[in-house]
Amino acid sequence: MAFAPPQRLVRALGETAPDGDDWLEKLPEAAQQAVALRELTVERVQVPGGRSSLVVLVRRPDGSPAVLKLAPPRARPESERNALAHWGGTGAVQLLDEPTVEGVLLLERLHPDVSVRSLPEAKALLEAAGTLRRLWVEPPGDHPFETVAERTGRQAEAMRGASADAAVLVSGALEARAELLVAPPEQRLLHGTFRQSKVLAGERAPWLAVGPDPVVGECAFDLARLVRDRVEDLIASPSGAATARRRVKRLAESLDVDPERLRGWALFRAVESGVRALRVGRAKDAELLLEFAGWL
Repeated sequence: MAFAPPQRLVRALGETAPDGDDWLEKLPEAAQQAVALRELTVERVQVPGGRSSLVVLVRRPDGSPAVLKLAPPRARPESERNALAHWGGTGAVQLLDEPTVEGVLLLERLHPDVSVRSLPEAKALLEAAGTLRRLWVEPPGDHPFETVAERTGRQAEAMRGASADAAVLVSGALEARAELLVAPPEQRLLHGTFRQSKVLAGERAPWLAVGPDPVVGECAFDLARLVRDRVEDLIASPSGAATARRRVKRLAESLDVDPERLRGWALFRAVESGVRALRVGRAKDAELLLEFAGWL
């Protein structure tokens, strides 16, 4: 079977590819080797798929369904492996036993076309938040994960070169980050890129998280990305700003998070994403994100 990467993946990786990167070119061969090594039967490549990895629906030699995932080093697949192993299937997709090959994961098969985002908004937020709570555990001792301070430090450096149009928001976001890092209330293993589309229907549990980019830090950082889910609907609504602020309060209360800390991280993460979208030419996405950030 030919393993042509979906166009969504090609576009997304093209935005961040360092000079000389040839991961996409080598992907078909790497996928063939991964399938042969595990004696898998391929059903299909998941389309449109994600923005950072190739996802292939497969069956193991015993006929059981699974998912083969291949990701480039910049997507930190080994960090994902470590986090999934630590969670052990609690709240997240199960990592299956396999020959360990860097950048290749064999995972429990969920229902790839059924995410929490398919539910009505209020129910989706409730189910997503409940899933996220299960992931917030103590990190392993001497853990290998990036911290919130480290990740946002890199992001903050990139934000400082933003266009003049975003300068006020960038300044506010950087100030919020500096204040939030002074005395974080807890240190937990976080999903890192959590949103409604990252929660899929499963068999052994109704909903399980997928695709973590794990980081260690305070829970409000993890919840902040969920605050802006369905941002396009919020922006289109006459009451979008008020709805966004109510969402911050409601999510903070439901997960025992300080609402001001959640608001601060939601601001930083929205501005960071908006500035990054501007940098790679996604003007429409940037406009939505920065308008949302202005409401906070």
